[in-house]
Amino acid sequence: MTTDPQVAPVRPHEHPRLGWVRVPPVRIGGRELPAWSVLVGVFAASRLVSTAILFALWATTRGAWFAHYDGGDTFWQYLQSWDVQWYQRVAFDGYPLELPIDQNGDVLQNTWAFFPVFPALVRVVCLTGMPYDVAAMTVAITFGLLATLALHRMLVQHFAPRQALWGAIFFASGPMSFLLQLGYAESTYLFFLFCALAAMVSRRYLVMIPFALVASFTHPGTLALAAALGLQGIFRLVRRQRILWHEWVTAGSAIVLITAAVLFWPVLIAQLTGDPSGYFDTELGWWREYLGRVIFVPFTPFFLLYGMLWGWFGYLVVAVVLAAVVFWLTRPSTRALGVDIWTYSVMYIAYLVAVFLPTQSLIRMLLPLSPLLGHPGLSATLRRRWIVLLVGAVPLQVWCVFWLWVVYPP
Repeated sequence: MTTDPQVAPVRPHEHPRLGWVRVPPVRIGGRELPAWSVLVGVFAASRLVSTAILFALWATTRGAWFAHYDGGDTFWQYLQSWDVQWYQRVAFDGYPLELPIDQNGDVLQNTWAFFPVFPALVRVVCLTGMPYDVAAMTVAITFGLLATLALHRMLVQHFAPRQALWGAIFFASGPMSFLLQLGYAESTYLFFLFCALAAMVSRRYLVMIPFALVASFTHPGTLALAAALGLQGIFRLVRRQRILWHEWVTAGSAIVLITAAVLFWPVLIAQLTGDPSGYFDTELGWWREYLGRVIFVPFTPFFLLYGMLWGWFGYLVVAVVLAAVVFWLTRPSTRALGVDIWTYSVMYIAYLVAVFLPTQSLIRMLLPLSPLLGHPGLSATLRRRWIVLLVGAVPLQVWCVFWLWVVYPP
């Protein structure tokens, strides 16, 4: 009895097949189409759905007391709200050499919190004469499509073809997919991140390095890649798996270079502004809206916020949620995803718990965990695939746009 490769479960061994795995065509209506063409069509359709949702919520909430988007009154200005304006400031005003200070001596919110790759790319497109807002959306949509294709390529290394295809479809049409067409850095960052992950799962660490380095200057979170490589090495040593000498050299080089790139930004800010903790002081400028004046201590933000909101009950809620996440990560079905996806997911979640204040932006910060969308359980049956797709593409996306664009910044 043979197993249908389109519906095969995740490969039981810890590591995916090495090398570049061939992507089989997708059969639709009796015709075989390249997988990339299907994903291009799905991405285009999902952008139309997201645009319709954004327009419907703008039209029905305009002028309401709870609608706080700050881009302007028209639909186009509404799409330029929140961090879109911060990236525009980076593009045209750059970064301050002297950090802005309030009357209490605290660092105010400023552009050092936003990384330079995305606004730099937009400025390049602006050389064609295109206005910034149009250029920003053009760059975001282009990299959103490229990120979808890169995620699919990465998932193909780990999962059966159908699971990989549907994982990419879920990403392109998910609850937060509307950000892939707005002037945020997310789509650009996710493209470079997924390319780095695709190289990592193929054990092509030298190919991984340049993508990871660019990602490090596009958006926070790339340190999880270096940590995942280190954790993989520990696993292989503990289990007495053979590690070839070139893997020691290339993986070790990737860890060192990615870590150095992540640390370079805070060091650069300290050197240019004269404030040794300038980057962290800048980030705390956003925290003060929720916590007041606090000192950053790793692995405390979740407890700080919910403890302030709900007291000891808040601490208990955070502890229970974190325990549930640890339980889920250690389940056999989760570990069966493969050592690459598992270690990266563990390290990225650890990164969020260590440094991120869990405000409404937490949902947006979960997008780098999109490789988990290849989980066989999400696409095991035709009915399940369509339920996940339709619920994520419409009801959950309406909820996310309403709360994370109309009411609060995402």
